[in-house]
Amino acid sequence: MESIPSDTQRLAAADSGFNFLTPDAWKALLSRYSHIVLVANSEAVDLERLRSELPETTLYVFFNNVYKVLDEPFAGHAVLVARSGVMGANIVHRREVADVLRFFAGDDFLGVVNIRVSPEENFSEESRFNGTRARHLDLTQMIGDLYPAGKIATSGFAMALWLADLQLPGKILLAGFSAKRSEKWKVFDVHDWTFEQIFLRLFARMGTISMMGGVDASPYAALAKRFPQVPPVEIAMTAAEVLSERLHNANSQIDRLMSVTKSIRAVENFFRRFKPKTRKERFLEKSKD
Repeated sequence: MESIPSDTQRLAAADSGFNFLTPDAWKALLSRYSHIVLVANSEAVDLERLRSELPETTLYVFFNNVYKVLDEPFAGHAVLVARSGVMGANIVHRREVADVLRFFAGDDFLGVVNIRVSPEENFSEESRFNGTRARHLDLTQMIGDLYPAGKIATSGFAMALWLADLQLPGKILLAGFSAKRSEKWKVFDVHDWTFEQIFLRLFARMGTISMMGGVDASPYAALAKRFPQVPPVEIAMTAAEVLSERLHNANSQIDRLMSVTKSIRAVENFFRRFKPKTRKERFLEKSKD
């Protein structure tokens, strides 16, 4: 496993259980790679294509439950981002560390980066990752007032923003960031997927990052080419008008569905009261006492 450029750049003592690096130390660690690919846990990811098109000096950033995109151990430069929750890193309190880390081995594996994005989230000590080197990254201040209130940023969005701010010499690529629910994997409503897609696509159009698919194929770019005499703002306003009408129509149908399924939801809510509490719920109740 690769070592950090200098242990003197740590922000926390070695016996604290946490390993924070300065921005300069992070930049020195990541500047050796020509490309940094953030791999979303999505069916839209084509790892074979990525590996064939990108050089061996590429670092692949995986997130949490990597078995969603990996079927066998990954051979190449890689790092695992482990998102924290109120009980610590999710893969730790769910006892999934061994299941996840079995996909990585060798000197090309940088280890785990345990991140938190919200003040309610807590880190897990380095010792909780089964002997794997772990570093800790607090992104709460960076996200701060940027993200819409009442929602929590995804790990991929937070890491993309942080990497862009580091101003690394390598190219930052996002793979599989479609924000689309598939038959196999769902997207969670706690995140603002619309905001993230707008932000990331603006980043991509500025050249700060690159998105594998999606941006270049935008139908609205085709509209601008077809109507060069129309200012971009007019195209945007027209598109917003149409989307607003379609959203209003969709909401009308949703209201009808809510009315039709009212009795079904009442039965479901009744039986939910008898469902045993999860470890997370018990932990939160205990922490309030």
